[in-house]
Amino acid sequence: MENINEKANYCLGCKIKKCQQNCPLGNDITEFIRYIKENDYKSAYNKLLETTVLQPICGRICPHKSQCEGGCVRGIKGESVTIGDLEAFIGDLGIEKNYKINKYTDKKQDKKIAIIGGGPCGISAAAELARNGYKVTIYEKYNKLGGILVHGIPEFRLPQEIVQKQIDKILELGIGVKLNKELGKDYTLEEIYNKYDAVFLAFGANISSKMNIQGEELEGVYGGNELLENKKFPEFKNKPVAVIGGGNVAMDTARTIKKLGAKYVFVIYRRAEEQMPAEKKEIEDAKNEGIEFLFQNNIVKIIGDKKVEKIECIKTELVQKEGETRLVPQDIENSNYIMDIDYVIMAIGSQTEQKIVSSLGVNLTKKGYIQIDENYMTSKKGIFAGGDLSGTKATVAWASRSGREAAKSIIEYLKKSN
Repeated sequence: MENINEKANYCLGCKIKKCQQNCPLGNDITEFIRYIKENDYKSAYNKLLETTVLQPICGRICPHKSQCEGGCVRGIKGESVTIGDLEAFIGDLGIEKNYKINKYTDKKQDKKIAIIGGGPCGISAAAELARNGYKVTIYEKYNKLGGILVHGIPEFRLPQEIVQKQIDKILELGIGVKLNKELGKDYTLEEIYNKYDAVFLAFGANISSKMNIQGEELEGVYGGNELLENKKFPEFKNKPVAVIGGGNVAMDTARTIKKLGAKYVFVIYRRAEEQMPAEKKEIEDAKNEGIEFLFQNNIVKIIGDKKVEKIECIKTELVQKEGETRLVPQDIENSNYIMDIDYVIMAIGSQTEQKIVSSLGVNLTKKGYIQIDENYMTSKKGIFAGGDLSGTKATVAWASRSGREAAKSIIEYLKKSN
């Protein structure tokens, strides 16, 4: 507790709250920390509840250095306030002390909403709707809720016990759940649409993007998202593995594979280290665990008969191109080289499952996301979408914000349709 008070007292309580401005959820950071300083933890919890129901989760996995802590005035000349630690502390205390998530009203509304997808976006939307008195049912394809929190982020980064306890707390709001129900397999969107007053699509975009290079179809090439989601790993023990990409999925995949006993794990990233979107702490942890980084390198070909045997890479240089705000990687001619590799993991980004989204009867963007208006509504009246599915920035906090704000739009829509 002394350590927590020390971390809280380090906060200057700025009147211009750049930390809050940098938080996707808009958490009133200086205010909840002020309550911690006063040892009023219940008030700190309630202050956070005004903007988030995922305190113990976001406190652990948000890219704090590029979000809230990145805006901290303390960080200009020294270390930022460890906002994530303080948020996780309050969230954990909420579980331990069984602090309730307050409802905004005790009045029960007569409208029903279906949410398809039980990840951070769907859960946050369900919580906001339930707190406003609406009857909500979440449809989830797996046997438990959580989405990427359960099927994407490794245990060493986010303890599953914490996730499940927080989800249980959210469900106490009276949210209904239908597990093992997969869209397009167990039901259609039309069937749900006919049973509910509004539908919110929040099943994410977790298909690994491809580079479309030679050899990508070989045995031994996997998508990072799918490996983390399904937890069905090949035999990595004593094998050399290449992970392509520089985000948190690349870090999570590389660290997981190293822990499974891979001899070498190389993270190949075509830009410089300072351009990596992964959280700095995750990069440092990966380095400390023996993962090797090949910055300003890119894979151009996967070589093998039926399975991966080697990869061909090329070195890159960063150049300024007209119309670009940041330096762009460019291949260095004749810098190609070959590496002996048994497995290649693609972690260069995610996309929607086109077979499903194209069957929904709603408009899509050029990149294959579900097209929504400023109120999160799709091209079909009464059907809303958010999170990764609609192209939201791919972090848990942004997904959660998307769900929360979409819920507010759904409420306004339902009020007008009375």
